[in-house]
Amino acid sequence: MRRRPLAALPRRMHAALASALLALPVALLPRAPARAFPDRPMTMVLPYAPGSGADAFARAMGEHFARVLGQPVVHVNRDGGSGVVGMRFVATSPPDGHTFGLTPMTAIVVQPHMVRNTGTTPDNFAPICGTNENVLSVVVRADSPVRTLADLVAEGRRRTLSYGSPGPNSLPQLAVWRVQRATGVEFNHIPFRGDPPHLTELMAGRLDFSASVVSSASEFINDGKLRLVTVFSEGRAGDYPAVPTAREQGIDALQFSQVGLYAPAGTPAPVLDRLEAACRSGLEDPTVRRVAANTRVVLRSMSRADFTGMIRSEYAAYGPILRELGVQPE
Repeated sequence: MRRRPLAALPRRMHAALASALLALPVALLPRAPARAFPDRPMTMVLPYAPGSGADAFARAMGEHFARVLGQPVVHVNRDGGSGVVGMRFVATSPPDGHTFGLTPMTAIVVQPHMVRNTGTTPDNFAPICGTNENVLSVVVRADSPVRTLADLVAEGRRRTLSYGSPGPNSLPQLAVWRVQRATGVEFNHIPFRGDPPHLTELMAGRLDFSASVVSSASEFINDGKLRLVTVFSEGRAGDYPAVPTAREQGIDALQFSQVGLYAPAGTPAPVLDRLEAACRSGLEDPTVRRVAANTRVVLRSMSRADFTGMIRSEYAAYGPILRELGVQPE
């Protein structure tokens, strides 16, 4: 018997066939093949101005991701708001793993307490891994009479000192804020969009000092243009062991800054697994480690679970800390 084409079947038979298909269990219906991740170029968002040591490290990590995951990584600098502009872009991107951000924790654990409706709380992200510590510091020009933190405070009592930071309410600014609270001295804060612009202003003589990430200033420190006065970590910076921490100089101003990778909330766990594995192998990659060493980036690897726990803990801790510092959300 000759078969009639489907289109020639009576309309009632089409309806019956459709009903039969709808009645089938979902598991028996044909499915489109799942796409392997990643299936297109990825975007790494860097929420600060280009040109710093951290920028070079991020690009080295992106090149490693491209090698091990088989897709190019496009680097996009979206600076502003101490990381909020770039990280809000990450948070609102499709949660498929193709867009992620590399950032200090400022935009996630500090800024939401200081600026309303940032859209960058821990609930907006799926942390991937911790990568490094931003060692925070005070630097001055090489011809400055300030050599210690005590010198800086004493000079600040004699006249108003202006300083730059990588952004309003950034962790470097918060470190100087702690110095002010501990000593009663007041400095004039001028926020910039990232470290390179205010370091340029410092060397031009238009600022008295800078609150900077050490890796951003290291080229100028090593060239003899800037002097490292102190760091705000628990221990001394590995490349500058002669420079005492703030606490060693008698001022209780500890300020930790963990850097890491974040995907949008809702990114599937298998995708996060692949990204975390690429991150972990990247921090062991000789090329990445060489770039980190050359730019004075202090590697500090954290697993996804540990990094997620730390971010949530730091976010909870900063609420009362900032209230104690007298900060009111804008």
